[in-house]
Amino acid sequence: MTTGILTDMSTRAARGYLRLILIAAAALLAAGTALADHEHEHEHERLAPHQHFDAHFNHNHAYFERGYVVHSLPRERIEVVRPGGAHFFFHAGVWYAPRGPGFVVVAAPLGVFIPVLPAFYTTVWVGGLPYYYANDTYYVYRGPAQGYEVVAAPDESQVSTQSPESAPPPLAGNQQVFTYPKNGQSDEQQAKDRYECHRWAVTQSSYDPTAAGGGVAPGDAAARRADYQRAMTACLEGRGYSVK
Repeated sequence: MTTGILTDMSTRAARGYLRLILIAAAALLAAGTALADHEHEHEHERLAPHQHFDAHFNHNHAYFERGYVVHSLPRERIEVVRPGGAHFFFHAGVWYAPRGPGFVVVAAPLGVFIPVLPAFYTTVWVGGLPYYYANDTYYVYRGPAQGYEVVAAPDESQVSTQSPESAPPPLAGNQQVFTYPKNGQSDEQQAKDRYECHRWAVTQSSYDPTAAGGGVAPGDAAARRADYQRAMTACLEGRGYSVK
């Protein structure tokens, strides 16, 4: 009889101890989550003086402030030349322009094209069409022959972060191309692969979609553009992407 009572007491004690452990674990988990949320909310407070935190549309990424001067550019930059000869450089959502011996961070020049988006961007919808947002800049896809155009900021009362039920209409001439990672490539890896494939396709075709007219004679543009698209497709497929 005594043994049975002791066994029952031991069982209840064990259950109580387990309950305390579970309660303590839940409290620690909640505290850790709250701390992570607190740190995320105040992440912008830890930025360097020359950086700002872009939380618009929950984008939540840090960028150099405009007007900040750097002595050298990132290696994997994209060079863009506007009609008239003005040079700009683009990397990871930041735009640069030459200034003396260095480069100054500037607003994105409207109307220029880049072949790939930055690794981190936020998709918003305006009138049922996708716009791509990063660092106070909006981009619209214009097809593989041109890439992504820097456009003026739309009226924010017309901007939605919710995807419409219907897909946007295809571009004229069935030019829209979709790339799907087959090997689980991260967004950063996809951006890197697209950029490197773009650079390789330019060298293979002598056609650069970021340059006016592709950087070739008007009579050669169509053929060179097709060569560029074939080279881009072959490069991406070789890196584990499905291109359609």
